[in-house]
Amino acid sequence: MEERPHSRLGIASFILSILLFIITFILLGIAGVMEASTPGGIDETATNTIILGLAIIAVLFIDLVALVLGICGMVQKERKKIFAGLGSLLSGILLVGTILVIIIGNSMA
Repeated sequence: MEERPHSRLGIASFILSILLFIITFILLGIAGVMEASTPGGIDETATNTIILGLAIIAVLFIDLVALVLGICGMVQKERKKIFAGLGSLLSGILLVGTILVIIIGNSMA
């Protein structure tokens, strides 16, 4: 019996999801520090705030790519699906979690 190889799309999704998880944690941490250390809150028109917001949005779009890669890896035939499933799961959690943090942050303002 021949052993099935892992899905390359699934491996890419898994690795991308882990990297994005770390990057998102760092970006949201930076946003929290900026909010806490600025009297009156973050200046929404400041250049560094705009760049931070764009970076968070870029991470969300790349996370969608990781989610699609994971889903594509799960539908491949003759491939192991563990990395594709884990990548999809992590991407989904990251996507929903980041959106929830953004919604909660906006409701507190």
